[in-house]
Amino acid sequence: MRKSLVFTVFSLIALTFTAAHGAEQAPLRGAALDTRIAFLMQEAKVPGLAVAIIEDGKVTSVKAYGQRDVEKNLPLTTDTVMYAASLTKAAFAYATMSLVEQGKLDLNGSIANDLPRPLPEYPKYADLAGDERWRKLTPSILLSHRSGFPNFRFWPPGKDFDPNGKLAFYFDPGTKFGYSGEGINLLQFVLENGKGIDVATLMKQRLFEPFGMTRTSMTWRDDFADNLAIGYDENGKPLGHKQRESVRAAGSIDTTIADYARLVAAMSRGAGLKPATYRTWLTPVVKIHSVRQFPTIGQPDTTAYDAISLGYALGVGRFESPRGPVFFKEGHDDGTNNLFVCLERSKTCVLLMSNSSLGESLYAYLLDDILGKVGFPLCWNGYDPYDKPQFCSEKR
Repeated sequence: MRKSLVFTVFSLIALTFTAAHGAEQAPLRGAALDTRIAFLMQEAKVPGLAVAIIEDGKVTSVKAYGQRDVEKNLPLTTDTVMYAASLTKAAFAYATMSLVEQGKLDLNGSIANDLPRPLPEYPKYADLAGDERWRKLTPSILLSHRSGFPNFRFWPPGKDFDPNGKLAFYFDPGTKFGYSGEGINLLQFVLENGKGIDVATLMKQRLFEPFGMTRTSMTWRDDFADNLAIGYDENGKPLGHKQRESVRAAGSIDTTIADYARLVAAMSRGAGLKPATYRTWLTPVVKIHSVRQFPTIGQPDTTAYDAISLGYALGVGRFESPRGPVFFKEGHDDGTNNLFVCLERSKTCVLLMSNSSLGESLYAYLLDDILGKVGFPLCWNGYDPYDKPQFCSEKR
């Protein structure tokens, strides 16, 4: 079993090395990249895709392709508001590090120290009554997805969607990786209920205003309606655009490719943080031993990804590429596929945002086209290429 998993890892890395061109070539830019993207979108039936490139920590290219609304034949533009989904988590983690820097938050202290009452005494977390493991939770554990919670309580491991699902621990906090939006939202709860820090204000003051993100918000704004991306499922069915009314650190940001590219560029430079704080944000705190990221709990363990040192820092994934350390974050929902990948040493990044559930089927190729050979863990992320739809399942 382990031998086959090792083969899987090196096979998926090899795919990113050869998927687009067979042999390595210089990264594509300008008209050549435009032509390549148009071809891929047509082949994969992706209605809209926005692409930003950061080089040496500066945004050097921001472009949008295709349509934001197919039915109305409206173009996707660089100012079109798109749903960030879980890209919100990386932004929230980055903003939270400013609190750590100011001594307002202890990364490794129990959340019990930050709350005026025991966590299970709050109605939202009453399910944890009688389980004292909640006291082991720290901001570091929550930001690095080591809480022991499922992604969300309404998706219990191994079961179908349950709107009445109960929150529970499925492993001891801090012992391993298990992606969890519940954990991220809990840290928001701690900040707001224990420290009186409004997360919407935190994000605006620490990120949106300093980095010029004028068309970005943690909740819906009426001025977004004039240039808005409609999401589409795998069959091209329009899903609309949810107008999110509540702040959710796990995923409520509306933004544009131009705005979020400014944030990714800032992240690549460590802007707004002292060097030591920035290093803490990017330092991996857990190795990843799950075969896939989703489902978040119940995957068989493997050491195969140790070959690329796949792990998680505070809000972003990490791995070692042939060109040094890389950090990344995905954002996935029905009708939304987003990804940024940054080469730490050169501060070269790509940000991909699509209003289609098929968008990620292009990412194996676009990463090679834009960044060159980085060995991104495609199958751990579930990124089957559009023309190899069973690639990851066949390699398991």
